[in-house]
Order: sequence, then structure tokens, then C-alpha cells
Amino acid sequence: MNKELRESFHRAYMTFFEQAERTRRWNPFTDIDWDAIALDRTDAQLATNAETFCGVEMFLPDYLNTHLELFGRNYAQAWFAANWGYEESKHSLVLREYLHRSGQRTEEQLHDYADTILSKHWQRPYATPREMLIYGMIQELTTFVVYRSQRTLALDTGHSVLADIYRLIGRDEMAHTKFYQHMVAMHLDDDREGTLIDLAHVLRTFRMPAEQLLPDAEARSVLMRSTGINGQVYLRDIVAPTLAALRLTRHDLLRTRKSAIPGQDAATHDQES
Repeated sequence: MNKELRESFHRAYMTFFEQAERTRRWNPFTDIDWDAIALDRTDAQLATNAETFCGVEMFLPDYLNTHLELFGRNYAQAWFAANWGYEESKHSLVLREYLHRSGQRTEEQLHDYADTILSKHWQRPYATPREMLIYGMIQELTTFVVYRSQRTLALDTGHSVLADIYRLIGRDEMAHTKFYQHMVAMHLDDDREGTLIDLAHVLRTFRMPAEQLLPDAEARSVLMRSTGINGQVYLRDIVAPTLAALRLTRHDLLRTRKSAIPGQDAATHDQES
């Protein structure tokens, strides 16, 4: 990475961190109205979804190891990984607290679930640092969209505590998304053609992390598709806003992919609807 790009990343991280410290920090023990949880009735679907998200977040050690392996010698990206890890750790913790305090999972069940999760390892889906940076951008926005849909479902069914949890988590995910978008935009300025090729590839092949590693993965995946992300939502709420944030169109990806990989179409998401 050249010196100018490294310095730009540093300035972007300092802005991100300053804003986080000033406007976005929250405490999972004092900023959630846990006393109100008694008013939330139990809901098996919402509990399974929360448990699924908690499980995906539990692969945090693998996510961090991958990030530091790729970016550990870059100040801004390594420090962002540390900050990101801290914030993501709160996400799994607060969902775990919700499941326990709401009486929908026992401590023993949650410990067994964590042991099952941590007995497996998540492997990074892409080989290069830039592809993984793009992957992080897409993953954070996808997670935000999922949490937004779950917050709406929680509000519509009278689960105010869970809705507030998803509000706080979603705010973090959107902040992460915008930081990644800024980083990818700088890569576009530095190497437009190469970055467009990587972007098209990741958009076309993206999968949410670790879903396949969870217990009862197929059942959880079906449940999540029924309440969150499908192919149409992916194109409308993730691909389109990402391209807009980067000041790109699908035609940019189409032209790039046709010149780089003859005979293939523009980036599309082949996840089942």
C-alpha cells in the first residue's frame, strides 16, 4: 500500500473513532431497560433469530484473527479492527443477555451453544486484503438490513426491549458500513479498475459469515430468509445503496466484468430467494 493511501486511511479512522467516542458508545447493562423485559411475551421465532445472530457474532475471534493477519501492519486498519471487535463483542453479549433475561434460554443452554459454536472455525472467503475489505463493507450493510427488519418485527409484535437492542446494534453496523465505504472509495481512487473487478466479484459471490457453521444451519437459514434477506432485498437494500455510496452504477461493474472475464454477466447475487 502506498504512503498516500495509508495516510488517508489513518485520517479516516481518526474521524470514525472520534465520532464513535462522542456520539455512539452504549452500555449493554445500563442503556437497555431490562426491567421492561417482563412486558415482552416470549416468541420462539424472535428468540431463534436472536440466538442465530448471537452465534454468528460469536465467531469474533476468527474474524479478528483474519483481519489482523491481513491488516495488522497497517495502523488505521488494525486499530479499526480492535475497535470493531469491541463493538461486535457487545452485540453477541447483549443478545445473550436478552435470551437469558427473557427466560427463553437457560444459562446451561447458552453455554452449550457457545461451546458448539467455538468448536468450529470460520475461514475467510476471499484471498486478498482488498477483497476482504469489500466483503466487510457488504457484510456490515447486510447485517444492518437484517437487524432493521428484526427491529420492525419486534416493534410490530410488542417486543420493545428486543427492538431497542436491535436499534443500538444497527446503529453500530451502519457506522461500520460507512467507514468501510470510505475505505473502498479510497481504493477506487487509487486503483479504479482493480477495485471494480474485486467489487463485482464480491457482490456476486457474497454470503453472510458463518451461517453454515451454526447448529441446525439449514433450518436457521430458511427461517432467516423468511424474515430478512432474500435475493430481491439484497439487490434493493444492499447492492443499490452500496453502488450509490461509491458513486457507481451496475453498468460500471458490467463493463469491468466483461473486459476482465469474457462471457460473464454483471455482478448478481445468486442466493436463493
